[in-house]
Amino acid sequence: MKAAVVFDLQQSPVWSDFRDPQPGEHQALVEVRAAAISHVVKGRASGKHYSFDGRLPFVPGIDGTGILPGGERVYFAFPVAPWGSMAQRAPVALNHCLPLPDALDDITAAAMANPGMSAWAALVKRAAMKAGETVLINGATGSAGQLAVQIARFLGARKVIACGRNVEKLAALGADETVNLSQDEADLRTQFAGLAAQQIDVVVDYLWGRSAELLLPALAKHSPGNAPVRFIQVGSLSAADISLNGAVLRSSPLQLMGSGIGSLSVPQLLAATGEMLQAAVAGGLTIATTPRPLREVATAWPQDDSQKRTVFVVD
Repeated sequence: MKAAVVFDLQQSPVWSDFRDPQPGEHQALVEVRAAAISHVVKGRASGKHYSFDGRLPFVPGIDGTGILPGGERVYFAFPVAPWGSMAQRAPVALNHCLPLPDALDDITAAAMANPGMSAWAALVKRAAMKAGETVLINGATGSAGQLAVQIARFLGARKVIACGRNVEKLAALGADETVNLSQDEADLRTQFAGLAAQQIDVVVDYLWGRSAELLLPALAKHSPGNAPVRFIQVGSLSAADISLNGAVLRSSPLQLMGSGIGSLSVPQLLAATGEMLQAAVAGGLTIATTPRPLREVATAWPQDDSQKRTVFVVD
């Protein structure tokens, strides 16, 4: 069969022949319709993501949309290695296939699944967010952050605060308040302190790095009462490490936790994805996409950015 194939971790995947998969017991051979690039997928393809198993060559892609042998239209996740979702066919455990709402097209579902899952899992599974709470999204202008803003609103957030560097994108999000992370650091500290004093219940952080270094102490020092602030770390687009004084955690009821592969089990992640995909129709969730034929993977891969989700279409 034809597939996007990673032969070299220093190079983009290429359109190539790859051996046909043979599904095992309790698996199905999915005819792939669409599969999206995500930070996890790019990290695995470069060998930098912690979930990469080190085997070469392999087909990238951890999820997508497709058709089961019986004709059912599904979202599927975690194909059996070394096969991935960026191929004509993928072997997938049957319990990793979820029915798709009729009103959600293949490209949108493939684009929305991974970033939407990360937001839904962080807010629902890790933070146990309740309607009426205030949610801050740190890194709200990328495709994942934009979905997180929409999902927080759908789940009944009283106030949504969006943080990012793209001022135009921030203004278009429809958040109740915005934080320009490009502003002077002293002003940023002041704004974080003021927002914390008004009570932030949940933080979903896609950035880590310097903004987290400034935000965490502000939450610890200025949050009112003894209500815990749940800080959910999802991505590290700004930096992999931060400097954090231990007293920040000792001096407040701040709860710092991660959300992703490992901190949540595969069944939990799949459940979060299924719930989000069903909510996408009811909530009118949207995501910007750049559809590309899978055969163009070598040129499309380096052109991907976080503002629009690149979705490979298999024809």
